[in-house]
Amino acid sequence: MANVDRDYQGLAFDYGRSPDQDAGVAVRHPVVVVGAGPVGLTAAIDLARRGVPVVVLDDDHKLSVGSRAICFAKRTLEIWDRLGCGDPMVEKGVSWNVGRVFFQDERVYSFDLLPDSGHRRPAFINLQQYYCEGYLHERTAALPAVDLRWRNRVTGVTPDAEGVTLEIDTPDGPYSLRADHVIACDGSRSAVRSLMGLESKGRVFRDRFLIADVRMKADFPAERWFWFDPPFHPNQSVLLHRQPDNVWRIDFQLGWDADPDLERQPERVRPRIRALLGEDADFEFEWISVYTFACLRMERFRHGRVIFAGDSAHGVSPFGARGANSGVQDADNLAWKLALVLAGKAPERLLDTYGTEREYAADENILNSTRATDFITPKSEESRLFRDAVLRLAKEHPFARRLVNSGRLSTPATLHGSALNTPDADAFGGAMVPGAPMTDAPGTMHGRPAWLLSCTGDVFTAILFAGDRGFDAATIAAIRALGTDGIPVKVLIVTPAGAAVPGADGIDCFADDDAVLARRLDASPGTCYLLRPDQHVCARWRTFDADRVRAAVARATCND
Repeated sequence: MANVDRDYQGLAFDYGRSPDQDAGVAVRHPVVVVGAGPVGLTAAIDLARRGVPVVVLDDDHKLSVGSRAICFAKRTLEIWDRLGCGDPMVEKGVSWNVGRVFFQDERVYSFDLLPDSGHRRPAFINLQQYYCEGYLHERTAALPAVDLRWRNRVTGVTPDAEGVTLEIDTPDGPYSLRADHVIACDGSRSAVRSLMGLESKGRVFRDRFLIADVRMKADFPAERWFWFDPPFHPNQSVLLHRQPDNVWRIDFQLGWDADPDLERQPERVRPRIRALLGEDADFEFEWISVYTFACLRMERFRHGRVIFAGDSAHGVSPFGARGANSGVQDADNLAWKLALVLAGKAPERLLDTYGTEREYAADENILNSTRATDFITPKSEESRLFRDAVLRLAKEHPFARRLVNSGRLSTPATLHGSALNTPDADAFGGAMVPGAPMTDAPGTMHGRPAWLLSCTGDVFTAILFAGDRGFDAATIAAIRALGTDGIPVKVLIVTPAGAAVPGADGIDCFADDDAVLARRLDASPGTCYLLRPDQHVCARWRTFDADRVRAAVARATCND
């Protein structure tokens, strides 16, 4: 368990000389990750847990400065749960599900992002990025397969058919490394991308926003509050979020003509905050920054043996919390595929599906982010009139609320049309279509309360629903045989409350005590769902057939 009260902003990590620097040749490693931010560390942890040694290079020796990314979504927390570091994130973070929208001097409406019960994690937590990085760093320290090297700056990238040569500068001078694959997680100003002569393209929005993180004691609830054209900041927008340690994030729209250097001065920021909080408000500054919106992405995320993830591959405007969350989901998508390729259990072309799937997700995020930015910052009088009319209608009419866009909050992409999906042959209801990330649900396992996703693990998992009568001997034998194939499949039998499955000794059984999972998956006795190692659904059937499961696994690993 991480120390949630540690001073993560004050941490400085020692540079250590690697034996690779004295080898006289470029030592080869299976994977080198460039960048020790949330995305790079997530990728390294995931690979290490799959038995892949990873070298992580970072040109700094500290965690991120300022809170930066603060909103981490339910799906991201579920990924970190799988990697063994979700608990400290949630323990320290501020959990929230509710948002409120204001127009001028009145509240228009509120929304709940997770209105139903039966979820382990909240819709979001707010947590400063340096805490997130600190907990991930502590997780890497427990994994011998991760070699994290601070103050190692990449100065050259030379890919070829057999691998990648990296030139690295350190306080002791330069050295070289060879890697089977490089994962570039080095941010929006990616050195790897620049050194390879690549670029991100897209749209830069003509507006500026001020971030002011202030430390204060306030009785506002842990909710997301967004104002359009408030009296304390007329003709602009404002966002308020609570973070741990009595720190509050306040975003002020400034307009394109604002001078960034001038607007970040404390004497300019302080009156804006007092206009919101009152003249007697007592606060101190934690971090101040001025930024410009941009929605950009690389044309392709995979370039041979160099693979881009997170902000190095794509960038969105911050409203909607789509940046860090989508980057962590990049790592989640890539790690299991790369591990199988390195183990010789899948062909190299499986890595191409990382590109197609995550480029699809990036396009979805960019579309939502662009629409939000256009709604928040209308660039014509007609657009502003439309927006304001929608906001006035939204107070009384639910249909108008669907048109309000103060930053549609991050949701994981459902990978419709992925080549790794087995299309439905049976009729199903619900959202758990092939390509969707599996929903969580409460239940009981081995007589103790449990959550579904914590029972699936890091491998392909067949979720098989049993009725009160269980399964016949032939089905049990077929279930057991799945675990002996080249790419094993874990089987999780879901039972009604109090039911037992004769002959299933040694097979994990998950009691769906309140039938929450069966409802969410539109499941009946015999229904089978197949999950990929990243917990996305890749196939489902109304009846279990071991040969169909094997065929779906082959398809999902490009072994078909």
